[in-house]
Amino acid sequence: MNATALPKSDLVNVASHLRKVARQQPYKRAVVCAAGRDGNGRATYSHLTFRQLDKESDCLAHGLQTAGVTRYTRTILMVQPSLEFFALIFALFKIGAVPVVVDPGMGIRRMVACFKSTRPEAFIGIPLAHLARAVYPQYFRTVKTWITVGRRWFWGGLTLEKIRHTPWDAFPIANTGRDDMAAILFTTGSTGPAKGAVYTHGNFDAQLIQIKTHIHFASDEVDLSTFPLFALFYPALGITAVMPDMDPTQPARANPERIIEAIINQGVTNMFASPALLNRVGQFGQQRKMKLPSLKRVISAGAPVSAATIERFSTLLCGEAEVHTPYGATEAVPILSITSKEILSETRQLSEQGYGICVGRPINDIVIQIIKISDDPIASWSPNLLIAAGEVGEIVVSGELVSRHYFENTWADSLAKIKEGNRVWHRMGDLGWMDKKGRIWFCGRKSHRVITENGTLFTIPCEAIFNNHPHIMRSALVGIGSPPKQQPVICIELEKSERLTDKDRLREELLELGAQNELTRSIQTVLFHRAFPVDIRHNSKIFREKLAVWAEKQLRKAERSRLKAAKD
Repeated sequence: MNATALPKSDLVNVASHLRKVARQQPYKRAVVCAAGRDGNGRATYSHLTFRQLDKESDCLAHGLQTAGVTRYTRTILMVQPSLEFFALIFALFKIGAVPVVVDPGMGIRRMVACFKSTRPEAFIGIPLAHLARAVYPQYFRTVKTWITVGRRWFWGGLTLEKIRHTPWDAFPIANTGRDDMAAILFTTGSTGPAKGAVYTHGNFDAQLIQIKTHIHFASDEVDLSTFPLFALFYPALGITAVMPDMDPTQPARANPERIIEAIINQGVTNMFASPALLNRVGQFGQQRKMKLPSLKRVISAGAPVSAATIERFSTLLCGEAEVHTPYGATEAVPILSITSKEILSETRQLSEQGYGICVGRPINDIVIQIIKISDDPIASWSPNLLIAAGEVGEIVVSGELVSRHYFENTWADSLAKIKEGNRVWHRMGDLGWMDKKGRIWFCGRKSHRVITENGTLFTIPCEAIFNNHPHIMRSALVGIGSPPKQQPVICIELEKSERLTDKDRLREELLELGAQNELTRSIQTVLFHRAFPVDIRHNSKIFREKLAVWAEKQLRKAERSRLKAAKD
């Protein structure tokens, strides 16, 4: 049965939500973007109302279709957060085309390799993006339609300005079904090769419902999204999305004053921030004893959020406002959530004792299970996979919002997906356990566990013990050698104010601290690293694979020095 013959109840398209909102509240601001500074250094903004966004995406949809972007056309989209970005993404959804989105922070070579793997047929990008395709033409041989957003330089193709269809005519939204491909979103590849998760229109629809019913947004909400992809949901929910004056690929370097400026100027009620950005803004605001009365909630995700960061930012909030820390992945988000009240009053103390980080309870009808840890493919679901309550295992999830497969990557599917009839379980690649209250406690990535002769060590619980030392900014457990005979090493990043501390004395203190806890007693090696390598997207996930390589080099260097000293 093709999409046009589907029953009306099975037809779904994210763009239809925008059109509905445009009819209900046409003159409400849909998207607000920082547009520069006036002569006095004050921020200026540009915006589109819901009616304007719906019409602009119609004009672009007509133009894109005429240019060759039609239903199912896999289309690379490399456009900065802007009014054009929102109009383009909804135009593509209206057509039924398939946006291909890759995090530019992963590096140019990895990024273009991701694009090539999807065999793209169209390319929409800013001039800088077109330079990349000019440098690596072999990765874009399947592309037939080239469109530049902005000024076209020496390359061929069309410009967005030229293809924009006027006067305005309503564009007929494609009758896409729940199982029709809506987008290909690539994972960051922080713990392995980046993979293109296939999102259907049904997946996106389920995400919208999940967010709307869990958060309980009011009609006057204004969102500040420091991660553009998350912002796409808000116009479809009738919520104003504000793009701040910042580089979204470098949240840890964002100017906190400009983030706070946007919150105050736009009356922001809901804010998303990575843990690194949350910490940066929290420090700035706390030092100046600032308050942000318009905020009703703050959402932080992308990496584990420390209780200290949550507590710090909470000093900026008023009344009943809280920090929410949802858990998920590119393939499935959001699936769990917990708020700052529960973290600071209860789970924080347990996390500091090595229980892991509590990431909350399943949202709505999401189903979470904990299964035996395995690095091998699991072809089909079986009750025998489940482990006893309280044991650490692999987190798996099932639900309507979960991406069912990767784009033409059967090996990745075999490692990450478990079939149970028509249901698909996604293996999160994370380890954790479930407590008696139904809460999940995150214990680290499966690929980061350290397997020694004396047992398996999990990163988050072990690191928590060392993080209790007042001089420590953060720590990272890595394994040297091959399982099951890995040598555990704890890498330490000090607070900036403590970098001149006597390292030998501090090492003794840390070893003594570790010896007092059964979880960390076997860790006998401490290495100090000036600044951990972290992911570009959130500036929070530690690249433990890179640290492991560095640690092994350090140990080899130390061994050579020891042998040389022994000879002398």
